[in-house]
Amino acid sequence: MDLSLSTRNVSGAGGDRTVVEVGGEIDVYTAPKLREQLVELVNDGSYHLVVDMEGVDFLDSTGLGVLVGGLKRVRAHEGSLRLVCNQERILKIFRITGLTKVFPIHTSVDEAVNAVD
Repeated sequence: MDLSLSTRNVSGAGGDRTVVEVGGEIDVYTAPKLREQLVELVNDGSYHLVVDMEGVDFLDSTGLGVLVGGLKRVRAHEGSLRLVCNQERILKIFRITGLTKVFPIHTSVDEAVNAVD
C-alpha cells in the first residue's frame, strides 16, 4: 500500500491552520514521504498543522517517530500539531505509547481547526 498526502489551508477559531490529509499506510517505507512534507511545511512558515489521519490504514513506530519529529519542529516555532483520528485501531497505538498525553487528538478536522492553542 502507498501513502497519499494532500495539504490545504483552513481558517478557524484557532487561527490559520495547514491541514495535511494522510491516506494509506505510514510505515518504514512511506514515513519518509510524510517527514519530507512536514519539514517542507515548517520550512515554508506553516507552524500550526492538523494531520488528518482518517484515511490511515496502518501506523507503525516509524510513523509515530515522524509525527513526534513534526511536533518538535513546530514547537520550536511556538506552533502546534494536532491529529484527527477516530479509528480505534490507530487510537490504541497512541494510548499504548502514552502519546495521547503529547498530541491533541480530535475527532474531526473542524474540531481541530477550531481548537484554540
